[in-house]
Parts: sequence; structure tokens; C-alpha cells
Amino acid sequence: MAAGVTEDAQGSCASRCGNLVGNCSCHTTCSGLGTCCADFQEFCLQISPYSGSVMGGKDFQVLHVAANSSAEIRCRFNHGEVETRGSVDNGGNIHCISPLLYESGRIPFDLSVDGGQTFPRSGTWLAVHPSKVAAEEKSELVNETKWQYYGTPGTGGKLTLNWAPQVLQAPKVNIELWGYQETGAPYSEAWEAHWTYLYDVARELPNSGSFTFTPVPAATQYQSWEVGALRLSANGHSAGQKDIHAVWSNEHALAWHLGEGFRRDSAAWATDKCLAWDKEEDQLPDFLKEIPDCPCTLAQARADTGRFHTDYGCDIEKGSVCTYHPGAVHCVRAVQASTRYAAGQQCCYDASGTQVLTGDSIGGSTPDRGHDWGSPPFRKPPRVPGLSHWLYDVISFYYCCLWSPNCGYYFKHRPSSDCRTYRPPRAASGFGDPHFLTFDGANFTFNGLGEYVLLESNLTGLSVQGRTWPAQMPNGSEAQATGLSSVAMQEGSSDVIEVRRLEGTAGLEVLLNQEVLDLSEQSWLDLKGLFLSSSAVGKSIRNVSMMFSSGAGVEVRGPGSPWGLNVAVLLPESFWDHTRGLFGRLNGAPGDDVAFRNGTALPSDADPWHLLGFGADWAVRNETSLFTYDSRRLVDTFLLGPKHNSSFLPVLVPRPDPNDPLTTEAAALCREDPFCTFDALATRSLTLANATRTAHLWHRQLVDSLRPVVSCGRPLPPSNGDKSGTNYLAGSTVRFSCHQGYVLAGSGERTCQPDGTWSGTPAQCQNQAVLLGVIFGLLGAGAVVALSFLLGK
Repeated sequence: MAAGVTEDAQGSCASRCGNLVGNCSCHTTCSGLGTCCADFQEFCLQISPYSGSVMGGKDFQVLHVAANSSAEIRCRFNHGEVETRGSVDNGGNIHCISPLLYESGRIPFDLSVDGGQTFPRSGTWLAVHPSKVAAEEKSELVNETKWQYYGTPGTGGKLTLNWAPQVLQAPKVNIELWGYQETGAPYSEAWEAHWTYLYDVARELPNSGSFTFTPVPAATQYQSWEVGALRLSANGHSAGQKDIHAVWSNEHALAWHLGEGFRRDSAAWATDKCLAWDKEEDQLPDFLKEIPDCPCTLAQARADTGRFHTDYGCDIEKGSVCTYHPGAVHCVRAVQASTRYAAGQQCCYDASGTQVLTGDSIGGSTPDRGHDWGSPPFRKPPRVPGLSHWLYDVISFYYCCLWSPNCGYYFKHRPSSDCRTYRPPRAASGFGDPHFLTFDGANFTFNGLGEYVLLESNLTGLSVQGRTWPAQMPNGSEAQATGLSSVAMQEGSSDVIEVRRLEGTAGLEVLLNQEVLDLSEQSWLDLKGLFLSSSAVGKSIRNVSMMFSSGAGVEVRGPGSPWGLNVAVLLPESFWDHTRGLFGRLNGAPGDDVAFRNGTALPSDADPWHLLGFGADWAVRNETSLFTYDSRRLVDTFLLGPKHNSSFLPVLVPRPDPNDPLTTEAAALCREDPFCTFDALATRSLTLANATRTAHLWHRQLVDSLRPVVSCGRPLPPSNGDKSGTNYLAGSTVRFSCHQGYVLAGSGERTCQPDGTWSGTPAQCQNQAVLLGVIFGLLGAGAVVALSFLLGK
């Protein structure tokens, strides 16, 4: 992974590469330069490994550059913000150590071999959230969530630190405790993050892979440090030395030195901390109003991939135990932090697919004052990835819920968001030969050869473009049919992402700003203006998801066969009436979706020739193309050639032959799917037809998962009574009952109605003795009145 070359390196680029060909320049990314400059490796650095924790300590090697042992290596990160010493091993290979960065994402770095006088070479380091670090690259502190293991008298618990000994390759190791704090007035310019060495836990331990110990209370000066991590490093470094090869544990509560009061009565101590946190929260601004509502169902949460992503701590696909959300089977987080306060949303669901609310369960959804993944500009609290979230949302959960029975205080400040204002996104898809299903539900087939605008929006500058290429017949010849071979996208000034099919395989290749990405180490990338997530089967990338800052999402899937890609775009309602292109105008009216650039729409029964002309009108223009032309074929065909190849005549209406066995086989495979049948006849390949059938099914499932549902919100249980039922969507019923000695008034059960209101009247539990007294009192008063009436007669 590498960025465009630095200012220092551009002079070297110009002198070595001369007149660069194609669309390359000395500002071109290093991978792009590789196609037009033989000496690009002299100033564009490639490294291995290319990623590590934001906390630093990862040893990486600079490839293709050698140095002698006397060279003074300097590694400069983030435009000179941090500079560290490098080294040269016995083989002449150059090494750098990643520093503490307080931020995630692609960090530019420069290399000097003359002690920092010049930095003529540049590259990119990927700093990742601590949770994204491979298990073998970090240590594990066993029982870190349980207070009984922090030296509490009479419990007999001990902590154990486990690690992979081969990572450090040293006979003896040191274990240090580091702490994290944020000082200054919250949300002010003086608010600062501090990651600090505190003290040694052990030194000169055998590198055995395990260390069991009982924490010893530390001096009073350390008791204000509540969150931190253990650092494991090779023996021989001085205590607290920065920028050395190290292995970190997960961040955790530093409970072993939080005072003698903790050991005498941990629950009472935690209660005091919880009450103090409650008072502090009362003084902080309300962030709840600026975070999005949760999706109503698990299906919606998993389908809304532009705005929500799986929470690594509670993932149904990985059988997560959901430590902080008991009873939930899956949680998601809002991808983007809120604009003003950098807060985050978290939404959790039970096995029935119903959202879990904190009013019903300790495992309910909880918003976060500090988004777990951080937010630019990162270094300023509460935007530090992982650590800010720990200080403001996790350690307080320990105090109030895990270590004392005071969850009510926690949930007062972190109440679940219900879904009454949630609006699911709308989805459009392209797949097969290719067939397009618009945001409003129109569908058509356009199988031209070229590069086309799938979507563009003037709202955020979002652009999604698709390139098509002919499919292969079973006999190896080209079919008169095309499939999507590449999809490129950008929003505003974000990074440009291109996902293309690896020829002859079902796998995908991802390019970032014309540079081929190696996704073997990381499946999650924090990029400029978007997040990127990928999944693979073995070493083959099969699915890639892009999440843009506007909430728009793009999913590209390999077809399961060596043909066209499947692409889906999901847009939130803010894009309403702000889209155009082959995916149509998002406005709820499918009749205007098949429209030319000038706005003229074709009728729903337009013939294939007119559809071919409509598609050709949306050909990409060279000046707005987002594609990479890094081969002679791509240059000749798409860069120098026409964006729409009018000489290519696809099969517009494949004719079934009742005497052809393929017709019978296609009918059995495709059943009622017209796109599957079309592709079977156009390509004479049941394999390709089945891929189309599968993609169409995926789209239908996506649309079905995103159907709007009505929520009535959580009704409160009556005082001195109970509520049964935790589903508050239309059609669901909840029931109410009273404690012994109380009588129910109002509705015993209420049903959520289609208009979003509950049937009946609110339930109340009235004291039986008081109620009887009132009744007898009324009866007595009635008797007196009756007697007076008779005497008066």
C-alpha cells in the first residue's frame, strides 16, 4: 500500500521517469506509476506488513530498498507529525516501528537513510482500531472484566496474560502498564488525550507465552488512571521507551490500583464511582438528539449497510457471546460519528429479530458519547478510536452495571433509541446481462459495451460508474451479451474506489485511487470520506462494501461465476429526488426512471432498441471517468476508444426454440425469473443464468429486508405492576398486570396499530385497600343521603 509520492520524492520521480505516459504524473499513486515508470520503486515504498494497531509497536520491513549497517534510518509519519528511528538488519533490510498515532486510517510516512536530512521516499502505513488487530499480534488478559481477579481479598482470583511467544522472538520479555486519560474541559480546545507509561508489572520474564499474577495495589498517584493496556516487549529496552517492537493487550479497566476501598467493598466502591459519573454526565451536553434512530428489526439492521455495520463484540455470524449485551444475538453500530459531538449509535437485537431496549433488559441497545471507531480529526477527544469510547461509555458500564447493581443510572444517560423515526434506505441493483432494477422498482435490460453512469447525485457529488465487457460462451467465444466487469465510485472529494472482476475467476480486485489494494491483512479500511469492508473465501475477495459519509452504501459482489459483477446501491431518504443515471430518479415514481440526460423518459413498454439508445446516452465522459486504465487493452478500448461501443450489437430479444434442449433446461432452472431465462438464452450458459437468478434473489431479499415497518414505541409498565412483551411493532400485543394488593385500571392489553399508536388506554395499578375504602366511603355517603331523604318525607 502506498500513497502518491511526497514533495521531496517528486523531484526524483521527474528525473528518473521523464515524460510519463498515459494519465500518470509524479502525483500518481505508486501502483499507478508502476505501469508507466520502471524506477517507481526507488521513491514509492512498499512495506510488509502494512498495518498495525493505532497504539503502535509494529515492526515492518521496507521492501525493495536496501541499506548498509551504518545508515541512519528515520521514519517520519503523518506529514512529519511523528518521527522515529529505524534500523537495518543483518541482511541489509530496512525496518521501521509504527508509533502511537491516536488515529486510524491510511497514514503517510516518509523514509530517510541519512539521519533525517532528506526524505526522498514515501509510502503509507495503515493504523487500525485495536479490535482489528490479528489475535496472534496482541496479548490477551484473561478475566479482565471481573473485579474478583484484581486482588480482592478472599476471592482467590488471579489475572493471566497470554501471548504468542514467536511474535517477539526474544528469550525474555518485560510487561508494562500504560494508562489513557483525557484532560481539560470536555468539548473545549484544551481537551487533550494522553497515552502514558505508568509502571512495570514484571521484567525479565521468560518468553513462555503466559504470565499469571495477582495485581498489587499501586501508589496513590496512579489511582486516577482508570483505563489502559499492558505492553509486552523484548527485554533490553528501558522502562517506558517509545517506538519499540511491542505487543499490546486489549484496553481494559485498570481495577488493580483503584484503591483500597475497592478491595474492602468492591460494590460500594463501584457505586460511588457510578454516582460520580452520573453527576459528571449531568454537566455534559446532550448528544442523543444528533444520533440516528436504530433500525426496527435485525433484518433492517443487517441490510442497511451504508449506515450501519456489525459490532465486532456481538456478531451473529461469528457466534459472539455479546458480553456487554446479554440476551442479544447481534449488534450494529452507526458507521458515521455524529457531526458535532462525535457520538455513536449502537443497536442490538434478540433471536426473534426484535430490537432489545434497555427499559426491558440490561442487554439493550446503548448509544455512545464517544464513537468506538473514532472520528476525524481523531486526536481531539472524544474522537480517539477505541479509547475515548472506553472512558465515556465502557468504564462507566463497569461501575454501574458489571461491578454494582446500579444500571438505572447508566441507562438514564445511555437510553436505547427506538425506531419510530427510522427510515430504511432504498436499494437499486445491476447484475447479469446486465439487468437494472431502479430505486423506485422499475426494471429493464441494457447490455451495451462501454462505461456508463449508474448513479450521480448533485446532493453530495456521489458518482457510481459501471464498465461492461462481453461474456464468454461455453465454447470460449464471446457472446452477444455483456456483464459488469468493473464498478468505480466517489463522493465529493473522497477517495476513489474501483472494484473489478479478476478475469477468469469469481474473485474481485479493489483499487484505491488507481492503486491495487492488498486486503490480505485487513478487511476493514478507514479511508477519506468512506469506510471499506471486504469478505473473502480463502484468499479470493468475494464481497466489498463501501460506506460513504452521507450514509450512501455500495455493495459489489462477485457473481459466483467468471462473468459480471453484482452491484447494489443503498441511499437514505436525504437523496430523495437527487439522483439520475441508469438506476433512475429516486422519487417514488417508477415511470420516470428510464430517462435520458435531458430528462425525457421512455414509456414502460419501450422496445429494446430505444433502451439501447437510452443506455448509450449515459456513457461516461473522459473528463469525469473514475476508472483506472492500467493495461493496453483498457487504454485502447475505453480511454482512447468510444465510451459506448456502438458497433457492438447485443442480443436484445433472445428467442426460445422449443426444439432446443437448452430451452427446457432453462425453464426448469429459472422458473418464473425472466432475467435468468434471458441470460440462459443469450449466453447459452446455465452457469451464468444461475448466477443471474441468485443475484436477482439477493436483490429481492434486500428490498424485502428494508421494507418500512411501523413502531408504536415502548409503553411504560404501570407503577406497582409489570409489562409482558418486548415487541412494539405494528400487530404486536403487550400485556399488563399488577402486583399483589393492587387492582388494574385501564387496558390489560394493548396492540400496536398501523397508525403507530397503541390501542386502549394506559394501564394503572391502584392500591386495593385504598380503592375499597373509597368504594365503602361512597356507599356510606349514599346511605346517609338516602336516610336524610326519608326523614325529610
